[in-house]
Amino acid sequence: MKILLLGKTGQVGWELERTLAPFGEVTALGRSESDLADFDMIKTVIRKHKPNLIVNTAAYTAVDQAEEEPDLAMAVNGIAPGIIAEEAARIKAKLIHYSTDYVFDGSKEEPYSEEDLPNPINVYGKTKLAGEVNIKKTGVPYLILRTCWVYGLRGSNFLLTMLRLFKERQELSIVADQYGCPTWSRLIAETTALLIMHSERANNYYQTYHLSSSGQTSWYGFAEAIYEQSLVEGNNSCALKEVPTTSYITKARRPANSVLANQKLKEQAGLALPNWRSTLTMALNGKY
Repeated sequence: MKILLLGKTGQVGWELERTLAPFGEVTALGRSESDLADFDMIKTVIRKHKPNLIVNTAAYTAVDQAEEEPDLAMAVNGIAPGIIAEEAARIKAKLIHYSTDYVFDGSKEEPYSEEDLPNPINVYGKTKLAGEVNIKKTGVPYLILRTCWVYGLRGSNFLLTMLRLFKERQELSIVADQYGCPTWSRLIAETTALLIMHSERANNYYQTYHLSSSGQTSWYGFAEAIYEQSLVEGNNSCALKEVPTTSYITKARRPANSVLANQKLKEQAGLALPNWRSTLTMALNGKY
């Protein structure tokens, strides 16, 4: 299998470059080689490499900045995935694309399933939903994988921010009324590999899955768990304080409930994803 991986420097992309290697020849490209805002570049890259499978992890992820750059966010998150899908369909390739919990408005009290109707409340969510829609229009065999609260030990994410601030601050105020499923980037990459095997064997493409850890917590709960489990020297001098969303003024609205139900993944692919606490422990302890 020839695999074209877009977004190799991101949290998930970096993990996938290693995880996908056993499947065949992996060509991993970063933004300088495959800028999703440059549609001609994307077409040229795909036509040059002629992959059997395209895995797109690249995205515009600056949620607040997207409110000020809606056109750029839409180009990268909404239009480019459709173009990638069109090119994939033209060469009879398959496509794996990553989306987000932010396609939902957060008003539901229970976890969101794949059958729930999206209703994004910020530009980022709207552009990611547009990407999903544009992929499906092309008829390409696809897997759309919605993730939630992604973190890892590299790049920029909540985990690394907390580890740094525990050293720098004596007190931190953390939002306690937004809920989600913290999901390790390595878990996403390894589950993707298992899904590829399942989908190839069962010829089960044209699917949207929620790919997130089991369980749920608030940002405060996530920070508290990081604090308790981390081995950062001197972090016990930092006090954590629960605050409401209204304590922070942001350009983009956030869903109050971003929890994704991953039951479909278990029922269709036999993949039962672990609780977010256990994967956090593995990530921090280097046992995985």
